[in-house]
Amino acid sequence: MTETTPVPPVEGPVEHSAHDDASTAADDVGRAASATEVAVPAAAPFGPPPPAVLVTGLTKRFGTRKGAVHALQDVELRVEPGEFVSLIGPSGCGKSTLMRLIADLEKPTSGSIEVFGKTVKQARADQDYGIAFQQAGLLPWRTVAANIALPLELHGVSRKERRERVSELAEMVGLTDFVKHHPDQLSGGMQQRVAIARSLAEQPRLLLMDEPFGALDEMTRERMQGELSRIARETGAAVVFVTHSIPEAVFLSDRVVVMSPRPGRITGIVETGIGADAARDEALRENPAFFAKVTEVREALHGVPVAEGGREAR
Repeated sequence: MTETTPVPPVEGPVEHSAHDDASTAADDVGRAASATEVAVPAAAPFGPPPPAVLVTGLTKRFGTRKGAVHALQDVELRVEPGEFVSLIGPSGCGKSTLMRLIADLEKPTSGSIEVFGKTVKQARADQDYGIAFQQAGLLPWRTVAANIALPLELHGVSRKERRERVSELAEMVGLTDFVKHHPDQLSGGMQQRVAIARSLAEQPRLLLMDEPFGALDEMTRERMQGELSRIARETGAAVVFVTHSIPEAVFLSDRVVVMSPRPGRITGIVETGIGADAARDEALRENPAFFAKVTEVREALHGVPVAEGGREAR
């Protein structure tokens, strides 16, 4: 069944600096982490567990000085627990908007979203998801350990438990030797590892990742892709991952969701066929089956066959 896709926030005429982007990312992380609603335990359901994400009839419009912008139209999407799903599409197609709607950072115009069978507001209160953005959004005056511990601190976790969880996460992302460093002492890839560790602090069942590797050089980006795949496998978390890179989407994902230009709709879904236990390594990148899936996603994205060599057939 064809599903519909989300459209990202409207790009206004105001330009933003890298500092502004980092501040926005930090603000969004703080907003997501600081929900104060009291979590109400849900009754144990019978039958299969609910999907990690269920988007139904989702439409989003933004008001601007120049009039309304129709970002998303009738989006339908289902992500199963433990599944890795990438969203790919042209700039402005609503990928990031959909991500923010799932995270309860924006409100839909119409339609509904459920996270593990709950409203997004309740899922946010229950800390069912973690978020990582393109800008790591680290607080420069806090050490690596203190940045990772921030969500735990906001929710009143004891100092002893925070230390234990930070130690576990620092080891998971390979930063044990850097926990006392500050962000300006780290490379871009290391900063993103801190952001990923922070997003995992409260052991979420869902990770929302908006181009977390977009600002990294190619070698660092490929290394981070391998690490994220390992982390997702070890934690069992479902992942919704926004990217502009077709090879990255295929390498990481169980399914790649292709979106149309604004208003964003889901125009195609490609199953990668890469097993959950398959090694996502350099050998995979050289596998002919991998190249075939990259071509399949490219054709779905552009709507035309791609000839051998990667050029669109005319």
